[in-house]
Amino acid sequence: MSGVTAPARTAPARPAGPAPAPATVVVAPTPAAVKRPGPFRRLAALRRTTPGRLRLRLIALVTVALLTGLVAGITAASAGSGTDDLGERAQPLLVEAETVWTALADADTTATQAFLAGGLEPADLTRRYEADLDRAAQAVASASRLSPETSEAGQAVRELSIGLPQYTALIASARANNRQGLPLGASYLSSASELNRVTLQPQAEALLHAAQVEVDGSYSSARSSLWSALLSVLLIVLLAMLLITQVQLSARTRRTFNVPLLAATVVTALLGLTTLTVLTIQRDHLHNADEGGSQPVALLAQARILVLNERSYEALTLVGRAGDDDNETQFKDTVQKLAGVLDETERSVQGTRAEESLESAQEYHQQYLAAHKEVRALDDQADYAGAVKLAIGTETTRTFQRLSDSLSKALEDRKDVFTHESSVAGRGLGLLTVLGPALALAVAALSVAGLRARLEEYR
Repeated sequence: MSGVTAPARTAPARPAGPAPAPATVVVAPTPAAVKRPGPFRRLAALRRTTPGRLRLRLIALVTVALLTGLVAGITAASAGSGTDDLGERAQPLLVEAETVWTALADADTTATQAFLAGGLEPADLTRRYEADLDRAAQAVASASRLSPETSEAGQAVRELSIGLPQYTALIASARANNRQGLPLGASYLSSASELNRVTLQPQAEALLHAAQVEVDGSYSSARSSLWSALLSVLLIVLLAMLLITQVQLSARTRRTFNVPLLAATVVTALLGLTTLTVLTIQRDHLHNADEGGSQPVALLAQARILVLNERSYEALTLVGRAGDDDNETQFKDTVQKLAGVLDETERSVQGTRAEESLESAQEYHQQYLAAHKEVRALDDQADYAGAVKLAIGTETTRTFQRLSDSLSKALEDRKDVFTHESSVAGRGLGLLTVLGPALALAVAALSVAGLRARLEEYR
């Protein structure tokens, strides 16, 4: 009715107690928030299915094949580098060191023989002495180009470069005084010979030793034993993996051959055979260069130096006019040392062309020692003129020259062997550096082709 107002609405009373908690809204996780499995779980998942296992097999084959190619290239490159260093630096340094040592010893021997002749030196001995000094100077200059300045060889080269002019000056003074009949000439000659034998020849020997160390290092580098062993293991593993894979595929797919994998196996075998052939040939040549070349060269060089020193000590004893002096004692010590060196040299050249030359050298050495015994007998009997005449006479000189020539012939023969074997040892290594990785890539590609065809069957 009009005039009547409606009663006001009141809110319902809330029950006593804590207020209710607001409703929780659940949000669905986004794709980015889903935790992805790690690589090891994914690998484990692949192992549960046949396609997954094939993929794992493919990854392993490709990895081992590529690693084999890499190691094959490194092995060939390392062997080639060591072989090149042997032929281009270590071997020439050894030859130059031997030349320096021999030339110095021969110069000293020739100078003392010329001095004994008295007055104006014989022209042939003068020419030989000057030729020895020229050879020594040229060999020192060549060795300096092959030796780092801070190395043992570089130090020896510096000492030789300083000592050679000093030795030449002393010999010139000895000659000048000897031509005038002055006894001071003998003192100069003794000082020059001492400088040669005590300073210059030991430095030349040190240079030869440093060269031998270089040669040994080049041999070790050229053999590349560690890389070769690793390559052999990888080749065996790769070949085994290919064979096992084909056997398993044949049993599972009822197919006898997988042509791409069979081809990969053949290429792997070819790579192994090529590597084995090249490295075997290289090592055979290195062995020949070492056993038939560098080792006999060092021994023959030492034998020749000792022989020349014997001749020098004999002349110095006569020049000093002191009978059995220190030089005669040095002569006897040198004879004993030479006997041991010749025995060792004989074993090293047995069965080679140098053996005959060494046998001749030993016979001539015995003849020379017999002549020396007569020289000492005459000198001890106060027949100085007779002793000098016999020492520098035609017969004794011819015997000694034949002795020196026989040793030189054997030495040159072994140097030729060393040079030839070290030069041919590197043949094929350059090709293997390229061919090894190329064949390994072919193995990887064929493995992919062979297993991809099986994987497509599961799609």
